[in-house]
Amino acid sequence: MSKSAHVVAQPWWKFGHVWMVLAGPAVVVVAGFVTLYLAVRTPDPVVSEDYYRQGIEINKTLEAAPSSLAPAIQARNHAATGVAPAAKPSPQP
Repeated sequence: MSKSAHVVAQPWWKFGHVWMVLAGPAVVVVAGFVTLYLAVRTPDPVVSEDYYRQGIEINKTLEAAPSSLAPAIQARNHAATGVAPAAKPSPQP
């Protein structure tokens, strides 16, 4: 007579592969809560309420800019309009 092997079923938590499969989603859930905590604890600063007025003031200061900023202003205007600025003749010594 031969002896038949009797296999005893183990509970699911005793298998390492199950924990490996469950570890991925568990890490994502924990990372989500950490992200939520950081977002609530340290909110981003709000854009100032008078951002439009500040932009207008910056444009006014650029219009009255010294000649050292002239190439930058010309390049900005060229990028916005597509019209190349006229070349200034260089002074002859």
